[in-house]
Amino acid sequence: MEKFRPHYKKGGKYEKYGPAFFGIDTFLFVPNHTTKSGAHIRDGIDLKRIMIVVVFALIPVTLFGIWNIGFQHFSQLGIEKGFWELFGFGAIRFLPMVVVSYAVGLSIEFAFAIFRGHAVNEGYLVSGLLIPLIMPIDLPLWMLAISVIFAVIIGKEAFGGTGMNILNPALVARAFAFFSYAGSMSGDTVWVADAAITDGVSGETVLGTLASGKEAGLSVMDMFIGYMPGSVGETSVLMILLGAGFLFFTGIANWRIMLATVVGGAVTALLFNLWGLNSLMEFPWWQHLMVGGFLFGAVFMATDPVTATQTSKGMWIYGFLIGMIAILVRVFNGAYPEGMMMAILLMNVFAPLIDHYIIKGNIKQRKNRLEKSRLKA
Repeated sequence: MEKFRPHYKKGGKYEKYGPAFFGIDTFLFVPNHTTKSGAHIRDGIDLKRIMIVVVFALIPVTLFGIWNIGFQHFSQLGIEKGFWELFGFGAIRFLPMVVVSYAVGLSIEFAFAIFRGHAVNEGYLVSGLLIPLIMPIDLPLWMLAISVIFAVIIGKEAFGGTGMNILNPALVARAFAFFSYAGSMSGDTVWVADAAITDGVSGETVLGTLASGKEAGLSVMDMFIGYMPGSVGETSVLMILLGAGFLFFTGIANWRIMLATVVGGAVTALLFNLWGLNSLMEFPWWQHLMVGGFLFGAVFMATDPVTATQTSKGMWIYGFLIGMIAILVRVFNGAYPEGMMMAILLMNVFAPLIDHYIIKGNIKQRKNRLEKSRLKA
């Protein structure tokens, strides 16, 4: 890297492609420069290192999800397979999705960096893994690629790149796929590999079962460990909690948003338990938190530092409303018995407004305290 560095610096032979070169360089090695202006903390961490920590936190859910792909497919066929056979089947189905996601997304990121002449944005390091984790395993790769293109160009680069986007890019990709290719994103044949073409395999999720008026049919332990159909990364509560603990320990994600989201969902689901007019309302409030994309969204999506609120009080409001709206969508929208994606995207839009009024209120309180102190004096 040191040998080729001069060619990509200002005045070098390949100066135009400098952003791409230095993007790779700073990914492999910690940058040897420091911030020159403004208030800052001197530390060996940068945005790429922060993003890599989130990727590490996603490893438990990713590994379990890969195994669960094989487990769901073969167990529903009544075929017993060993651990590595199940894991291998899942890897063959899931890894191409990861490759397509990163290849398409990073190509666009590098192209925009070269065109605009700025450093490569690091945000896609996390989005590139999140997108396949929240998609159905049987989603055609070309649909995934188009969803990634839409998310990166319209959801992020159109606003100026990482740090400027108002919506979570991974959820923008999922929303685009959901509304553009509804047949491949919903129903009971998309959540288990080959369910649409194999007799005896059903991909119906817990929420889908409840929405149709039937009982969930899974034990609490199955829900906690993750032995159920769903998006690759969302089924295992245990693995999501491991990732949440890692993010909390490293200080990368804010615990207030996670906790507020869980509280908002729990309170709303509990109120519906008291009402109890359909299967989703009667479903125990604490089990609502264990199924679907609720917990995964609370830990890895709602906490996105770019699209979430920035004030401490705002984080409580933002998280609580996400949890509340997610349960509301589940209960009242039988055609779409999930609500986390819609709830987070909606609150992404309102996050700046929440912070605005929190800050405005703080300024007003300080002015009132100052005025009182002057009157006493």
